[in-house]
Amino acid sequence: MPDYHIRTLTAEELRHAVDWAGREGWNPGHEDAVCFRSTDPDGFLGGFLDGEMIASVSAVNYDDAFSFLGFYIVRPEFRGSGHGLEIAQHALAHCTGRNMGLDGVVEQQDNYRKSGFVFAYNNFRFSGTVSAILSSLPKTGIQVAPISGLSEDLRIYDRALFPAHRDAFLTKWLSAPGHVSRVCIQKGRIAGYATLRPCLNGYKVGPLFADDPDIAQALLAAVLAEVPADHRSSEVYVDMPQPNAAAFALADALGLEKVFETARMYSDHEPDIDLNRVFGVTTFELG
Repeated sequence: MPDYHIRTLTAEELRHAVDWAGREGWNPGHEDAVCFRSTDPDGFLGGFLDGEMIASVSAVNYDDAFSFLGFYIVRPEFRGSGHGLEIAQHALAHCTGRNMGLDGVVEQQDNYRKSGFVFAYNNFRFSGTVSAILSSLPKTGIQVAPISGLSEDLRIYDRALFPAHRDAFLTKWLSAPGHVSRVCIQKGRIAGYATLRPCLNGYKVGPLFADDPDIAQALLAAVLAEVPADHRSSEVYVDMPQPNAAAFALADALGLEKVFETARMYSDHEPDIDLNRVFGVTTFELG
């Protein structure tokens, strides 16, 4: 009888899960495995059949109150066998007592509902080329600056727009090779920040947090300006929450195309964060 068991992934095995995500069309970043694992090393699980990894899931605990589910993948040839359900149950057990969020792809949303998750809103992935977006962005005159690290002010700003403090994640995210981060400071306080990261295909911008659309545009222009000239025909993606009408208006003004959607769902309640300042979700894998 085949031996199926579930355990925590090593760093190298997590890279395999990220590779799977690439094959699923999720377009992970080059440094995602390192950045993601820093948050909760015990939260990345693999299902092994006769010693071969056939399934993955992440159940990342940010603190005692909030966690996020991602990387729920079963290799195509093993789907429908119950292995996915079993590893999902292990993930839920890892996050017991916490409100758990996830971004569910269309084909999995009914399964998440059966597990008790409740729809909150849709997120849409928008895309365009770096050069086309840069040429469409207006000159705002708003000044932005490089981010040197995770300051206390940035930590506080981020917490207002994310359901938990995420110091370990942001420390890695802001310093990862190839990542470009910029911050806007107005009247002595942070008014927005953004990170660009190179991905399997092109680039993603996330988070893109800003107090208003003009600041969002200035940050987007600043991080895209760092893309080398010979890569500006590459695609860039921004994942926008549907409740932010100003974000969708910005996507329309820039001529961006909707290419993917997820449902943000929670196991307990929708966190009290100001989505009107979330112009770009950090990641679909970790929230």
